[in-house]
Amino acid sequence: MLELQQISKNWQARVLLRDINLTVAPGETVAILGPSGSGKSTLLKMVAGLEPLDGGRVLFDGQDITTLAPERRRFALMFQDFALFPHLDVQDNVAFGLVEQGMRKADARAQACAMLERFGMPAFARSRVTQLSGGEQQRVALARALITQPRVLLLDEPFSALDAELRLQLRDEFRQRIAEFSMATLLVTHDEAEARAMGVRGYRVVRGSLQSAW
Repeated sequence: MLELQQISKNWQARVLLRDINLTVAPGETVAILGPSGSGKSTLLKMVAGLEPLDGGRVLFDGQDITTLAPERRRFALMFQDFALFPHLDVQDNVAFGLVEQGMRKADARAQACAMLERFGMPAFARSRVTQLSGGEQQRVALARALITQPRVLLLDEPFSALDAELRLQLRDEFRQRIAEFSMATLLVTHDEAEARAMGVRGYRVVRGSLQSAW
């Protein structure tokens, strides 16, 4: 279980986030709503270990991981711009995290191909990511995130760059994959319909604090 205790963050001499308390269980998606600049993306970065906290703690399964390096947390963070590597083909994009963990490239590629099979994308393995549609690129980004078996999935406006029909399709697919892999998932978005479709619980960032939305 992911647990945030009394998380606080200051930015440019003002309080951005104050006393954030939240728990996310395995297989559960919790949504956080808020306008641009409200601090919701900063909160994800603090959970991922990419941004220091000014107060509070991040715990996983009861262990304090506040000072643990990002690569040791086994969390996956997905951005709205997909963040794929244009110089690598689809297979090597998906395999990237395994190679970084020290797996032999041949074994990582084999696992990547198996993951692409699960996503219905085996024919795209040797394609350049620049040749893919937005929806296909987002599926590749999710496959890359899941292949390392992360303990927590952090989603930062993952569908905002896509058209409305594709957003509906992909959020249903993401919901299925999150349940399949039983990950604690934290979604930040400004889209309430999206938040309600994916989140079992929802919160709003209001003047730096979390308020229950449903």
